[in-house]
Amino acid sequence: MKGDDQGHKEQMDAEELSSPSGAIIYKAVLKEGVDELDRPSSALFWSGLAAGLSMGASLIAEALLAHYLPKGSWTPLISKLGYSIGFLVVILGRQQLFTENTLTPILPLLQDKTMTRVSGVLRLWTIVLISNLAGCLAVAWACSSTTVFEQPVQGEFASIGQAALEGGFWVHVSKGIFAGWLIALMVWLLPFAESARIWVIIILSYLIGLGHFSHVVAGAVQTFYIAVTGQAGWGEVLATYVAPTFIGNVIGGVALVAAINHAQVVSGKPKEAGAFHSADYSKATT
Repeated sequence: MKGDDQGHKEQMDAEELSSPSGAIIYKAVLKEGVDELDRPSSALFWSGLAAGLSMGASLIAEALLAHYLPKGSWTPLISKLGYSIGFLVVILGRQQLFTENTLTPILPLLQDKTMTRVSGVLRLWTIVLISNLAGCLAVAWACSSTTVFEQPVQGEFASIGQAALEGGFWVHVSKGIFAGWLIALMVWLLPFAESARIWVIIILSYLIGLGHFSHVVAGAVQTFYIAVTGQAGWGEVLATYVAPTFIGNVIGGVALVAAINHAQVVSGKPKEAGAFHSADYSKATT
């Protein structure tokens, strides 16, 4: 009996030390998606507005770093670290960011392909995206109209905005796919990242900034600034940047991460992976 107890303890220790399986990560993200779909519209709006405001920290931090660093080919390697600040605030603060929601609510939808679930996802996306963009607009207006930032720093705001706007419709769709993919990967990794959570957020968001990949919320702060200051037209910003980036982010998050991870976890292993149906959501959340 003593040997059996020792063997059981060793088995438990091995399970604790082993990496979580894809099925366990899937269930954790699924639970979060169900929780988000159940949240009231007012809660989603205020959380989304807070996220849009918080993403302004990315523009401000990047511009300040670019202003105070010596100019050189290496400067973006440091200044783009500022791009990660908004993501840190939003994700660690549990605020609603649209690109996170290209993954989390899609898993419940893939499990329960009903019009009720579709309407729930559309409600979530609409409220969060609109509130995110409203927060971005408020930050862009504040940065352009306040005397807090010196003229050279505002010049950096403009340079960042102009760089974000460069490229045509399909360029931003393509760049948006990469950004949506990286953000959704971030969401997939975070549930069991534990003490590495901060580094996961910094590294993946830094790659988005350094690669000039188009992110519909972070980029909205940047491009709204040049629209507010009259350096670009609103039609150009919305049609050339926001719309194609939205499309790319959705493709990257939904098709490349949510659908693929759903397939690799659920396909062929319904019992082991816990291929839930609508009646099983309560079990997934315990």
